[in-house]
Amino acid sequence: MSHLAIFSLLFIFLFNFSLATNTIYNVQNYGAKSNGQTDSSNAFLSAWKAACASTSPATIYMPRGNYLIRSAEFNGETCKSKAIIIRIDGTLLAPSDYNVIGNEGSWIKFEKANGVSIFGGTFDGQGASLWSCKTSGKNCPKGTTALAFYNSNNVVISGVTAQNSQMFHILVDGCHNVKLQGVKVSSPGNSPNTDGIHIQSSSGVSIMNSRIGTGDDCISIGPGNSNLWIEGIACGPGHGISIGSLGWESQEQGVQNVTVKTVTFTGTENGVRVKTWARPSSSFVRGVLFQHIVMANVQNPIIIDQNYCPNHESCPHQGSGVKISDVTYQDIHGTSSTEVAVKLNCSKTNPCTGITLDDVNLSYKDGRAEASCVNAGGRASGFEELSHCL
Repeated sequence: MSHLAIFSLLFIFLFNFSLATNTIYNVQNYGAKSNGQTDSSNAFLSAWKAACASTSPATIYMPRGNYLIRSAEFNGETCKSKAIIIRIDGTLLAPSDYNVIGNEGSWIKFEKANGVSIFGGTFDGQGASLWSCKTSGKNCPKGTTALAFYNSNNVVISGVTAQNSQMFHILVDGCHNVKLQGVKVSSPGNSPNTDGIHIQSSSGVSIMNSRIGTGDDCISIGPGNSNLWIEGIACGPGHGISIGSLGWESQEQGVQNVTVKTVTFTGTENGVRVKTWARPSSSFVRGVLFQHIVMANVQNPIIIDQNYCPNHESCPHQGSGVKISDVTYQDIHGTSSTEVAVKLNCSKTNPCTGITLDDVNLSYKDGRAEASCVNAGGRASGFEELSHCL
């Protein structure tokens, strides 16, 4: 028998063995109702408890239908199973009354859940009533994140739709080796604080081949992140892809080794942005590559703002302590909806260094867009309007 035939038989045996040893826990068997009206929180938690106790790989399955979840925290600290798959064919619905979960922080929360994979399904935060409350100026809850992972490793989120969250749609905090792929995030462009995917204090996170439209940043990168890979993203509406805001704390972790490539921004407020508070801080941004990016009618296609100070409170007349260095913009083309397409407004006390713009070609109406640079050092090619400021 050939080596290829032996390998094929071995693969078939191992595949069938994995199926045989993977126990499926259907949430309906634990009391979940697909009518969209019955609170199924306990049923989901019971299915998780059973899967968590398994000594072999386990699958939690949610059939088609609408499942009302008040809130649920899936804690994996004591799990025996090191590989739990959650396969969702239906929709999880948050309570439509924002007061029910508006102050809880997270609606669906995973804590210390290592080796968890979520495939498919829709997470609907039903946040419209809270957005209306906020825009009316009334006293409202802060709002909750729809899907959150804390202190979890080796996580996969694939083919998931997150929509109409009260606040952030997906949060990754304190995690390592997280892969998001084929994700769709959707909320109206005027929905407040509805970031698509927010990452903080994490490493080895990748976001691939996803469509994100929100009322805030499509992807936001907070303090303490390293080795991030973002590729194949369609962003819009929203505020773009942002590193920051950073530097609120005087002692704060920085951001390093970030790649953002093959992204299309359509009608967004910003394209690629780095934003820091105008306050003293130990934070930093370094080793960032923005590459192969298309701008379509974007207000601020390329922007570094180190003088972020909303309402001039808590930081008037101060310089940002965040050190920005070694940031490259390469092969960025398209259209700006404002005359100044490149704004590098760096710190007066900590100027940017190592800024590189290579093959940047942005237009405004029928002509070449302009650039504005303050306290920025580096080099530019392919965009002569930058020659006077780098």
